Amino acid sequence: MSTQRAPQSPTTRLLERLPIAADRPWIGVSVTLVSVVIGFVVRWVADPVLPSGFPFVSFFPVVILISFLFGVRFGTLAAVLCGLLAWRFFIPPYDTWALTPGSTLALLFYVFVVVTDMALVHWMQRANRNLARERELSRALADTRELLFNELQHRVSNNLQVAAGLLSIQKRQVSDSAARAALDEAARRLALIGRISRQLYDAGGATRTMREFLEPLCADVIEASGRTGIRCTIDVAADAPLSPDAAVPLALIVAEAMANAIEHGFRDRATGHIEVHLARDGRDMVKVEVRDDGHGLPEGFNIEASDSLGLRIATMLASQLNGRFDLVREKVTTARLLLPA
Repeated sequence: MSTQRAPQSPTTRLLERLPIAADRPWIGVSVTLVSVVIGFVVRWVADPVLPSGFPFVSFFPVVILISFLFGVRFGTLAAVLCGLLAWRFFIPPYDTWALTPGSTLALLFYVFVVVTDMALVHWMQRANRNLARERELSRALADTRELLFNELQHRVSNNLQVAAGLLSIQKRQVSDSAARAALDEAARRLALIGRISRQLYDAGGATRTMREFLEPLCADVIEASGRTGIRCTIDVAADAPLSPDAAVPLALIVAEAMANAIEHGFRDRATGHIEVHLARDGRDMVKVEVRDDGHGLPEGFNIEASDSLGLRIATMLASQLNGRFDLVREKVTTARLLLPA
C-alpha cells in the first residue's frame, strides 16, 4: 500500500529552486552584467521614439528579473548599475553626474520602485523556501506514517494468525467433538481476519469500494478452504464505498456464507461455483448475495431456527450494520445481505 502523490509541475520545481546558482556566484554576476548591457542597449535604441520622462523603462525589468532568478544581492548590483547608466545617459543634463532637482526626484523614484520590487521578490522567495521545507517535512512525515501504519497492520495480522495457530494446537488436547468444532471455527475466523486485516484500512484514510474489498476476500476464503476445485466470481451491478468500520463485519458475513456453501453445498463434490453478486436494492439499500450451485438447503429450512453458530453470528453482525441477513432457497442457494447504502 502506497500513498500516491501528485507530480510537481516544472514551474513548481523551478520556483522551489530560486534563487538559482547560489553556490556559483560567477553565474549570477555574468548574467547580471549581460542583462544590464541588454537593458542599456534597448533603452539607447528606443530613445529616439520614447517621450521624455522614461529613463528607466528598460531597466526595471532587468532589476526584477535578476532579483527573481538570482536573489537580492545580484538584484542590488543590477539596480546600482542600471541606475548609474540611466542617470548618466537618460536623465538631463545628459553625459554628466550633476544632480538637479529633476534628476534627484527621478533617482529617488527609481530607488523607491526597485527597493519595493526587490523586497517583494525577497519575501516571496523566502515564503516559497519555507513552503518547500514544510512540503518536504510533510512528505517525510507521510512516509513515516505509512511505514508505521503498514508495520502495525503486519503485526496485528501476525498476532491474529498466531492466536489462530494456538487455538488449533489447543484443539489437539480437547476430546469433546463439539468443543473441537468450536475451536476449529474460532481458529478459522481469526485466521481469516488476520489475512484480510491488511486490506481493511488505508494509511491515507481513503475508503475502498465493495468490489475492491470482496475480490481478495473471496480468494482468501477459497484458499483457506483448500478446495482447489471451487471457483468464485464477483458480479458488481452497482458498486458502493465501504467504510472501514463495516469492513470486518461484512468480511465475516460473506466469509461465513461462502464457508457454509463450501462445507455443506459442496460436501460430496470436488468442484463448485460461488457467485458474489452486489447490486442496489432500491435507493437506500445495497444487496450482497452469495449464491452457490451446490446441494441446496433442506426442505423447511429456517435460519432463525438453525443451531449454526456461524449463521447466528452473521445475523447478529448484519443487525449491527443496520442490515439484514437471510439464507433462502431459490433456483440456487442464496445468502442475502441487505445493508444501508
